[in-house]
Amino acid sequence: MTDDDAATGTVRSLVTAPESGAPPELRESVRVHSDGLDGDRYRLGEGTFQLDGCAVTLVAAEALDAVREETGIDVSDGRHRRNVVVEGFGTGMDDLLEATVAVGDALLRPTRRRPPCAHVEELAGADGLATALRDRGGLCCDVIEPGRVVVGDPVAVREADPRTAGAAIAERLREGASDRRPRSDSHGE
Repeated sequence: MTDDDAATGTVRSLVTAPESGAPPELRESVRVHSDGLDGDRYRLGEGTFQLDGCAVTLVAAEALDAVREETGIDVSDGRHRRNVVVEGFGTGMDDLLEATVAVGDALLRPTRRRPPCAHVEELAGADGLATALRDRGGLCCDVIEPGRVVVGDPVAVREADPRTAGAAIAERLREGASDRRPRSDSHGE
């Protein structure tokens, strides 16, 4: 992936919860630190799944829209309990895994999927939410560079994941090697 064809999107919403089980709070802006977001339960050591916590979580706006269309469950109020809702990457965001992603002024690295659990469904008060979010529950991210994020900020892949980048380099090398091969003329000499 080159800079010219890097995936881009926008921050649709930002969500924090001050403690485990607390209602989610929609925010206009947040400061991202190496250990999470200002005012969020995981940064404060209050998350339910502390051992499996994520500094920051991303979820696709398109996935949440699809859940609403398929089930009637609207979690645009943050009951999905993911921190940053991004638009422009489709319903699945697996292409972002291990990439370096600029979100506002912060740089994040999505490291693994963040599947929904029964606890999210219980807190949201929406039967079927965990099932509806299966395979589109978002991604856990490490913070590479702290920064401020504001609703409407751009989201862009700064550096492809190592597998994609390695494949692109190998392809360029193959193309370069084929350009340097001697060509035989039409007389068979």
